[in-house]
Amino acid sequence: MDAISLQNVCKSFGKVEAVDDLSLRVPAGSVYGFLGPNGAGKTTTIRMIMNIIRPDSGRIQVLGDGTVGQARTRIGYMPEERGLYRKMQVGKVLAYFGAIKGSGPRELADRVPRWLQQMGLANWRNKKVEELSRGMHQKLQFAVTVINDPDLVILDEPFSGLDPVNQDLLKDIISQMRNAGKTIVFSTHVMHEAERLCDFILLINRGRLVLDARLDKIRSRHESHTICAELEGDTGFIEALPIVTAVKAEGKRLEIVLAADADPQQLLRVLVKKTRVRAFEVKMPSLHEIFVRLVGAGDAQDS
Repeated sequence: MDAISLQNVCKSFGKVEAVDDLSLRVPAGSVYGFLGPNGAGKTTTIRMIMNIIRPDSGRIQVLGDGTVGQARTRIGYMPEERGLYRKMQVGKVLAYFGAIKGSGPRELADRVPRWLQQMGLANWRNKKVEELSRGMHQKLQFAVTVINDPDLVILDEPFSGLDPVNQDLLKDIISQMRNAGKTIVFSTHVMHEAERLCDFILLINRGRLVLDARLDKIRSRHESHTICAELEGDTGFIEALPIVTAVKAEGKRLEIVLAADADPQQLLRVLVKKTRVRAFEVKMPSLHEIFVRLVGAGDAQDS
């Protein structure tokens, strides 16, 4: 079953085509990343899924029930614009949003302290929201999003404002939720954030789909022409090889870029004959590198 399905969805704002004929399917129980540079259409797509704005054309289904309204109690949504009641105490904010999302007193008596503890906010339970740092406010916003134990969690730029330690905390929680059978959709313009987490990747640029597939399949389609090698002895001969287009030294390792039609095994055979090979690895392309190939360096720099 698909948690979310979009069919030929379009949305314009005046003359700007924010989303252009976008179709996608988010499998239930997966982590699905909406990736692309700022202004690519990620937030617009999420807002249409959440029925905050309506598409000009096309069809959107959520959790098999047709619309967000019919499945609202099963969805947790964290918008890009964070907003909590600044004068309320942290614990009371969490309990309040849990109650309006349908959680009962007994459920909240367990969930509120558990989520405060998990997000490192237990000691701040009786503090006002306005006393929190930006990162702590972000973590509370996430707890508010998932307090009702939703089946589908939609997060718009969830790592923005978090330091590396809390980014890792949030990534671990997302992985735990996926392991529990939840579906998590999140948008980001920073490619490396998705590489550790996502089962499926959607790359969009200027409102149009660039690619949509499992992360492992995306990488397999984009063969790398870069070899990382650690060698002993003179390596000056490598740049002169006909199959090599560039060589870059990084400490003791070399990054060797091959011609498009070159076979890495051919290079390995040459190296073994001429020097001692301590390490030899075909470098897998990163999502950023794949995105640059597909849409050009100018758009990728916006990310």
